[in-house]
Amino acid sequence: MTSVQWFNFILILQLIHGLGTWKLYQKAGRKAWEAYVPVYNALVLFKILNRPWYWIFFIFLPVINCVMFPVIWVETARSFGKNTTKDTVLAVLSLGFYNYYLNYFLDLNHIKDREPEPKSTAGQFVNSILYAIVVASTVHIYFLQPFIIPSSSLEKSLLVGDFLIVSKMHYGPRIPMTTVSFPMVHDTIPLTGKKSYLFSDKIEEKNTSWKNMFQLPYLRIPGWEKIKRNEIVVFNQPADTLLDMNDFTPDRNYYKPIDKKTNLVKRCVGISGDTLQIIDGYVYINGIKNELPGRARLQFSYKGKIKEGKRFSRSIYNRLKTYYDITDGFGNNSTDFEVSAATKESIELLKKHPSVASIERKIRAKEEIDRDMFPHDPEFNWNMDQFGPIYIPKKGATIEVNTSNLPLYKRLISEYEGNSIYAKGNVVYINGIEATSYTFNQNYYWMMGDNRNGSLDARRWGFVPENHVVGKPVFIWMSWNTHGKGLNKIRWDRVFTTVHADGPRRSYLIPFVILLLINYGYKKWKNYKNTAA
Repeated sequence: MTSVQWFNFILILQLIHGLGTWKLYQKAGRKAWEAYVPVYNALVLFKILNRPWYWIFFIFLPVINCVMFPVIWVETARSFGKNTTKDTVLAVLSLGFYNYYLNYFLDLNHIKDREPEPKSTAGQFVNSILYAIVVASTVHIYFLQPFIIPSSSLEKSLLVGDFLIVSKMHYGPRIPMTTVSFPMVHDTIPLTGKKSYLFSDKIEEKNTSWKNMFQLPYLRIPGWEKIKRNEIVVFNQPADTLLDMNDFTPDRNYYKPIDKKTNLVKRCVGISGDTLQIIDGYVYINGIKNELPGRARLQFSYKGKIKEGKRFSRSIYNRLKTYYDITDGFGNNSTDFEVSAATKESIELLKKHPSVASIERKIRAKEEIDRDMFPHDPEFNWNMDQFGPIYIPKKGATIEVNTSNLPLYKRLISEYEGNSIYAKGNVVYINGIEATSYTFNQNYYWMMGDNRNGSLDARRWGFVPENHVVGKPVFIWMSWNTHGKGLNKIRWDRVFTTVHADGPRRSYLIPFVILLLINYGYKKWKNYKNTAA
């Protein structure tokens, strides 16, 4: 929806509210016109309902207001003596239009200074559940969000099974763009397989796609910091708009709201304004080799040979993989073996094994073209180890646009910034006008995994727009090892550890438990003291 459409929609809502409640306002000792004034009418209503003024923030927070509106409909009925189960069901199922019945057809008295808590046990239970949903949703959307590491693309820094706390405050909370959706879930309602958000059944002529009805424009509350180079970032995957996730052809799109795309976690090796190039698998930023922070461990693929007369069984390979801390893959035929992902340190130790003749890195030569690489154009003969150079656009930066660099920036200009762009012959047209330059409207980033040969990342699908950024992982509160047994299923040395700090990893679990025990003891002592008094 456009800004004008949203403005008209809000005005219509205010009119509907005013027409359905103005008599109720009068019966509560207020003026009829107060029911029609935006924002002010909500403050007055909360006084009528004997509810705190700060509820007004909840009704203007997207997604959270989907829970708050039914609560307000029910509370309005109860404030005028209609507090049976039947009244509650009618208020909710009628989407608040039950107020019209109360407003025009019944002679009701306002219950002043009504007790905020329901009298029935069932009512108190429902009240507690709704309050918990509102508070948890607020924290989830605007402050902190849990996240689990699903793949080994950042292995050694973050492990498969790490449970993260992602801060929305560092880069600034993103206002939900999908306004009508199920709280506390992402794009699918658990156990049902159904989409968690409201979408239209209007089919777009160009690409036969679903289009969301109630979409807000991108808006982010200012955060504490900007994304820094080499930080680990959670973001919505841009390629989640592709019909086939294995086919990254930029024009094959179907519509999916930005904030409902798949969440991914990668390292931001290039920030907006950088020129990035990959040489032999190593990233170079503005011509200088990128140095990763202390906890990061680059991993590559290797191939090796076994000494004559030696042979490794599968069980031996599995033991070697564990002993040398190799992330992925360890396969062989009679004389050769391959390692899919390992650090340089692990390979140096493996070289000393008495049965190993030699090991070397698998590096794709510049001549080895990979057509799955971004921008998926035959003019750009790149692969996973030899890539670029490529400029990462910065908000406000102007670049020359021509048919040579159009494949690099076409998706940004069209898909992410809402313009039509095409070429006729050697001329580029933006929004139907011949163009030789373009100024970007937002920042872009380059996200990659430390597992360089085993990460599906920006080398496949390109830039990550700023409006796709979710937050910054700050804490590992649990780490689960599916291959462990008993208590060893928990990686105790990772529980309650930080994500970005340099130096050896340190667990804060014991200090946390001590604080909990101190707090518990203090409360017990305080209760004992109050009882004794």
